[in-house]
Amino acid sequence: MHLIEKIKSLSESLQPEVIQWRRHLHANPELSYDEFNTAKFVAEKLKSFGLEPVPMATTGLVALIQGKPGKNTIALRADMDALPIEEKNNVAYKSTKPGVMHACG
Repeated sequence: MHLIEKIKSLSESLQPEVIQWRRHLHANPELSYDEFNTAKFVAEKLKSFGLEPVPMATTGLVALIQGKPGKNTIALRADMDALPIEEKNNVAYKSTKPGVMHACG
């Protein structure tokens, strides 16, 4: 099996679980510098992958995936904070916090 096919197969097998994570985070939004539960959730997932997340600032996290020495480095960054907006979507994973939702595309 070629690498692209392996990646596609693995992605498809993980999709239901990743959708559950996204829906959990969407339903439980936290505003900037108040993402304590979100940071805990993400840290637990990173630990389950064998990574060692390090707290950064108030509610941020950093985790290093060590590559081969002398090779290229890739940095990934993601926001965890929600916005002070009332969610009008009517979905099963709608925000459970009035006036707070994840609305960044």
